[in-house]
Amino acid sequence: MPQGTVKYFNIETNTGTVLTDDQTELPVDAETFAASGLLELRLGQRVRFTVHGDGDDRQVRDLTIASL
Repeated sequence: MPQGTVKYFNIETNTGTVLTDDQTELPVDAETFAASGLLELRLGQRVRFTVHGDGDDRQVRDLTIASL
């Protein structure tokens, strides 16, 4: 499962971006965040996820906090 770091997160809209370990920025939409069961994400927080879609349509799915 890929890992990355929370680059941006807006708690009002529950949207943000994750910077993958290979330096690709991917969006996190409100639906994915809600499905994660998390209450919030913090900048710099390590996360695991799956990636769905191709090219510019890739998005984070199955978001979880990465354990240390």
